[in-house]
Amino acid sequence: MTPERPGILRKLSDLLPRVDTNTDYYRWLVMAAVMIATFMAVLDATIVNVALSKLMSTFGVSVDRVEWVLTAYLLIFAVMLPTSGWLADHYGYKRLFVLSLFLFTAGSFLCSLSWSLSVLIFFRLIQGAGAGILMPVGMAIITREFPPEKRGVALGFWSISASASVSLGPTLGGYLIDRFSWHTIFDINVPVGIVAMIAAIIIIREHKSDDVRVFDLLGFVSLTAFLTALLLALANGNSSWNTGGWTSNYILTCFAIALVGLVIFIITEVSVEHPLIEIDLFKNLDFAVSNTAMFLFGLGMFGSTFLLPIYLQNSLGYTPLQAGLVFLPVGILQGISAPFAGYFADKYSAKAPAILGLFLMAITFFQYSTLSYLTERHGIMLPLYIRGIAMGLIFSPVTTMAIMEIPNRKIAQASGLINVIRQIGGSFGVATFGTLLTRRTIFHATTYGEQLNSGSDAFKATMLRLQHYAIDASGGTTGQASSKAKVLLYSFVQKQAFIQGVDDVFYVAGIIILLSIIPVFFIRVHKRNNRAPGEKLVAVD
Repeated sequence: MTPERPGILRKLSDLLPRVDTNTDYYRWLVMAAVMIATFMAVLDATIVNVALSKLMSTFGVSVDRVEWVLTAYLLIFAVMLPTSGWLADHYGYKRLFVLSLFLFTAGSFLCSLSWSLSVLIFFRLIQGAGAGILMPVGMAIITREFPPEKRGVALGFWSISASASVSLGPTLGGYLIDRFSWHTIFDINVPVGIVAMIAAIIIIREHKSDDVRVFDLLGFVSLTAFLTALLLALANGNSSWNTGGWTSNYILTCFAIALVGLVIFIITEVSVEHPLIEIDLFKNLDFAVSNTAMFLFGLGMFGSTFLLPIYLQNSLGYTPLQAGLVFLPVGILQGISAPFAGYFADKYSAKAPAILGLFLMAITFFQYSTLSYLTERHGIMLPLYIRGIAMGLIFSPVTTMAIMEIPNRKIAQASGLINVIRQIGGSFGVATFGTLLTRRTIFHATTYGEQLNSGSDAFKATMLRLQHYAIDASGGTTGQASSKAKVLLYSFVQKQAFIQGVDDVFYVAGIIILLSIIPVFFIRVHKRNNRAPGEKLVAVD
């Protein structure tokens, strides 16, 4: 049954000449509309990474608190992703796509009005809810419009919008923060969101499934409980307020809730007639293996990337704009390599570019595991050049391999799951690596502190030079200069301990990315037309 289109949608659609929806021309118009929305969603994530250091100083919080600006977004993103398939089938892909754009745009505007970190985190949940629906529905629209033999190229071009955001987001965010304030990094989404909504309303045709299943409420609630409780435990295990550490009642309770939620979720999904996540999809080896690789990739990549802007600004003294400019080549190189990877995946094999991309990505993290306060610009930029190329080689081929044998009626569910798994990996990564950074920083600070021998000649000479520096810089008595020298030395030790902790996180991330290559070797290389016989879509012109 096809829903009647509201009058406003009909009037806006009439602004464009009628286009044959079976032509490549129409397909690429749809691609353009979806790319605008994707650009906006990814733009926000990359802008926020550059703003974390500013948010830390504005609200007076540490890394383990400010990371929740990312974790909250990724959490609700992952929770909403599985529901996108049911919502799209029930309400229509176009309607849901426009609604998610509105939700994301409104959330961005509210974030710009935030007066505290807690309020900002809450409004980020609204943003993430919109993005969690926006991304898989946009991907599903593209995969429905393009035939299987052209999907690799289509997804490659679709990823260009994401790569453009990777380049422009940090640079634009750095400029806005330097020139105005951190609030404007959310304001920038509002005009882009409005343009994206208008384009989607005018261009995209409506699709709605004939078979609308019952919503799996118990599965949704249990999944939400599992993810929320587990991330709370991982993120707060070493928080300053949690004096009991990993054995505190709070942490143990979170783990217990997560375990119960996971058990209920699994039992529900295998027993209900219409599950939130179709476990049967994982019976397809290619789909299961691809998602394993994407989980590990998300864990290593998205879980650690937020640390680089903080390192650049807090350890090397970069301004937000300078830190943003560092990321400018990444998206450009990703945009160049992605279409070629998609073409190669369609023409030959998707496995080769995926393996090469993951290997190159792992190398960049190992390169970053040697950062110091003396690292020069080329030592920062070269890994980013490689990372840009690697990201373009990964996403389109892995997605193509994952959905190659998935019937069209399940593509929305499958594409949503791919994003769910990757975002869950990213959420776990941010929470886990934030905790790991805190532990390793404390460890290195303690180690360096033990190595400071106040009776050694080197210590005395260093303190004397610092005292002279303090007197020359600000004057004062010898006693005051001695106190300032101790503060300077302590500050240096803390800075070095933080950098060493960042290095440790990048090293672990490199190992995880390297491990993500293993599942890819088990993916079967083949092609087939995956449209089920007699399957058709309900279209509204």
